[in-house]
Amino acid sequence: MACTMYLVAAGLYKHNMHISSFYQKKNLILVKVHHFFLMALKHFLISCSGFVLACLLAFTLQVYLFSPISPVSLELPPPSSSSLPQNHILQRVIKLGDGVLPKPEDIALDKEGTLYTATRDGWLKRLHRDGIWEDWKKLNSHTLLGITITNDGDLVACDVDQGLLKVTENGVTVLASHVNGSKIRFADDVIEASDGSLYFSVASTKFGLHDWYLDVLEAKPHGQLLKYDPSSNETSILLEGLAFANGVAVSKDQDYLVVCETWKFRCLRYWLQGEKRGQTEIFIENLPGGPDNINLAPDGSFWIALLQLTSDGLEFVHSSRAAKHLVATSGKLVELVNGLHKKATVVNVGADGRIIKKLEDPNGSVMSFVTSVVEFEDHLYFGSLQNNFIGKLPLNVA
Repeated sequence: MACTMYLVAAGLYKHNMHISSFYQKKNLILVKVHHFFLMALKHFLISCSGFVLACLLAFTLQVYLFSPISPVSLELPPPSSSSLPQNHILQRVIKLGDGVLPKPEDIALDKEGTLYTATRDGWLKRLHRDGIWEDWKKLNSHTLLGITITNDGDLVACDVDQGLLKVTENGVTVLASHVNGSKIRFADDVIEASDGSLYFSVASTKFGLHDWYLDVLEAKPHGQLLKYDPSSNETSILLEGLAFANGVAVSKDQDYLVVCETWKFRCLRYWLQGEKRGQTEIFIENLPGGPDNINLAPDGSFWIALLQLTSDGLEFVHSSRAAKHLVATSGKLVELVNGLHKKATVVNVGADGRIIKKLEDPNGSVMSFVTSVVEFEDHLYFGSLQNNFIGKLPLNVA
C-alpha cells in the first residue's frame, strides 16, 4: 500500500513538473513574441514618424518655395484707436436698387443729382431724380472700381484691367493704360481737380483684384499715386511705395490730395500748392479699419469707408510669417482670415485729420463690406462689395 502511494505521488510530481515546464516554455515564448511585437511596433512607429516628418517637411517646403508672397510682419492699430462708442446707425439705411445692383463698389453724383455706380456685371448704371434706374453703359468688364464725374459731366472710371477710362454718351475712351512704359494693372480710385487733372491710385503693382488680400498678407508696399494730364495726354507717377493705395480725394480749396493706404490704416496728404507742394505727410493714422474710398463733404471734411481686414481672434496671423505663407496658399484660409463681410464702418474726418463721427453696422446684419460713402443734398449714399443695393441715409439720422 505504501509502495503504491509512493508511486502515485512520484507520478503526480513528474506530471506537475511536466506541466510547470510546459508553462515556463509557453511564458518564454509569449515573452519573446511580446518582445518581437514591441520591436516591430517600434520600427513601425519610427518608420511612420519618419514618413510623417518627411511629409511635413515636403509640405513646408511646398508652402515656402511656392508661396505667392514674401511677407513681413504687419503692425495692426490698437483696439482703442477709436474712442467713439459702437452704434447701429447703418442698419437704418434705405435700400436703393435692391437686387438689381450686384455689388456697387463706388458712387458718384452729377450736378443734377443723377447717381452713377459701376456693378460687377459690367454695367454703369444710373438713378435719375424720378427714381428710375437705367442700365446706361455696358463695358463688358467685371473689374470696374472707383468712378467720378468731371466738371464737363463725363464719367471717369478705374478699370483694373484697362486702366483709366472716360465714358460719355458717345462711347468709351481709354485715357491711361500705361505709365513709364509699364501697364497700369490695378487702377483703383480717381478724382478730378479744378484744372482738369485726374489723380488716381494704383492699389498694387504686384497683385490683382482677385488676389488683392495677398498684398495685405505680404505687407510690402506696391501702390502708386498717378496723375493724368488731359492737356498732354500724359500720365506720371507722383508717389510710389504706398500700402495698397485706395481712395483719393482733393481738398475743398484744391491745395492738397488725400490718398488712403488700406493696410497701414492711414491716409496721406499730398500737397498740390503752396510751400509744401510735392511733399507728403500723414493726414490721419491708426484708423479703426483699413481705409477704402474717400470723398469730400460739402463742409470740407471727408467721408471714409473702413474695412475690417482681419476676423476677430485671427490678428496673430499678421505677426507670423509662417502663418502668412500658409494662409496665402489657400483661398478658403484667406476668406477665413479676412473680416470684410463681418461689419460695416464709415467715418467722417475733419480737415484737421480728426474723426468727427463714426457710423456702423457692427454685425453686418444690413450692410457689410462698405467701400464708399458720398454726401449729397443732406443724405449719405453707401456702396458695397457685399450688398446688392446702395444704402441711403438722411444726415439728420447720422
